[in-house]
Amino acid sequence: MSVWGPAMFFGVLAMIFTGYPVAFALGGTALLFALVGSATGAFDLVLLYALPERTFGTMSNSTLLAVPFFIFMGAVLEKSKLAEDLLETIGILFGRFRGGLAIGVVMVGALLAAATGVVGASVTAMGLISLPVMLRNGYQRELSLGVIAASGTLGQIIPPSIVLIVLGDQMGVSVGDLFRAALLPGLVLTGAYAVYIAVLAFVRVDVAPALPEEMRVGGLRLVRRVAVSLVPPLVLIVVVLGSIFAGVATPTEAGALGAVGAMVLAMLNRSLSLDALRSAMEETSRLTIMVIFLLIGSTAFALVFRGFDGDLWIEGLLTGIPGGALGFLVVVNLVVFLLGFFIDFFEIAFIIVPLVVPAAEILGVDITWLGIVLAVNLQTSFLTPPFGFSLFYLRGVTPPAISTTAIYRGAIPFIAIQLVVLTGIIWMAIP
Repeated sequence: MSVWGPAMFFGVLAMIFTGYPVAFALGGTALLFALVGSATGAFDLVLLYALPERTFGTMSNSTLLAVPFFIFMGAVLEKSKLAEDLLETIGILFGRFRGGLAIGVVMVGALLAAATGVVGASVTAMGLISLPVMLRNGYQRELSLGVIAASGTLGQIIPPSIVLIVLGDQMGVSVGDLFRAALLPGLVLTGAYAVYIAVLAFVRVDVAPALPEEMRVGGLRLVRRVAVSLVPPLVLIVVVLGSIFAGVATPTEAGALGAVGAMVLAMLNRSLSLDALRSAMEETSRLTIMVIFLLIGSTAFALVFRGFDGDLWIEGLLTGIPGGALGFLVVVNLVVFLLGFFIDFFEIAFIIVPLVVPAAEILGVDITWLGIVLAVNLQTSFLTPPFGFSLFYLRGVTPPAISTTAIYRGAIPFIAIQLVVLTGIIWMAIP
């Protein structure tokens, strides 16, 4: 077996873990190994002639065009304060019950996930808005922190998740099929979070008290608030996802509809300022440019890696794991889970996923459900101490008086829920 493939694989991981930008680590490693391999006769530089064509193919990829549309949709809802109004309204709606405020945060997390598909935006928004209200009304600190961190990660799995769009492109499966398959696990996770909170509030009265009488809103005021703040975003989400599930629109077309719909809602709410629009456009541009450069770098890496027969090396390793498809899924999930501590899901999707799909096809693993398994796995790693990205986002918006260990303790029960759901989904992927 040639040592070039393994050397290239571990070389790019070493460069990434030094903190070098991932896109340039991928592209730089590819060019370096291509030049050295060519000098020793182990690589044919003619293979690099395909790189410009593949780069232009990336730029014209209609599936990935859905990414900026959905990011922009969520950014507009966040920057125009529509997400904040939604959070406050659901808090008032559920807050009259013990544990209701926390359940409301879970529901908002699911709705923001369906509106943004971006974990950082959801966790940050709910951390800034919900945490002070929950703590002020006597909620246990660890529960409050855990609910916000866990609910924010729902953006990884609930459609129109950016994770699923990227995974669909890299795995060669329909994004619409991934969205349909992800809907049930997303709803199960949301329901499991809510049930855990309700049971905890019932057993321990002091953990999640109901809102005091003076903070409750009822009658026509509540109806008006629900009609203005809750119904319009909910209708937008239903229309966007419904058009995909019904086959009326592709994810890209539905994303464009969602982006326009979010601006219309913001205008009707008189909250679409020039600053909010500029901020939403900047965030969309930043994330989209990052995805494109990562994809170009990963394309160069994959081209050279295959030139060294590195794909055959990975395929041989994965198909030779004891236990067949189940052993393969266990090992891949462990690797992705550990990598999720250190690098973002974009990097994992562009580096690891293309390498494991051929082996999965040989073993008969359902590729669509493999995508769902990986998405839930990444969601779990985002929530797991000490390096979970969701915990870092929450740490950035919590007061200094709240310790990092309190955030970790709050996340543990929700990690257990995630692992139970993940175990169930793994069985769906086994042939």
